[in-house]
Amino acid sequence: MMKRSLWFATASALLFANVAAAQQYPMLDAVANRIVQKYQQSSCEQLWQERAEKKGMPKPQGEQMAIQAMHNDPQMRAAFIDRVAAPIANKMFECGMIP
Repeated sequence: MMKRSLWFATASALLFANVAAAQQYPMLDAVANRIVQKYQQSSCEQLWQERAEKKGMPKPQGEQMAIQAMHNDPQMRAAFIDRVAAPIANKMFECGMIP
């Protein structure tokens, strides 16, 4: 019974933390959702082609502003990375983009 209570408390705390992060940075959550969706819906060929085309090209101003905001706010950066890291890494692994 104690294990079940501890598991429920831990799961509740994690769920609350995710909801709190989404409420704290609603714009970041929208961007993260868009990025995750892009990686999940893109084929490996599309990702390879996009990667080749972006080499050496400057980032759009909106993207630069978002990156600067994450440099200035470590909590925002952590929330963003927590949201996008696993889906992106999994897709990149499937496509042979990372070992």
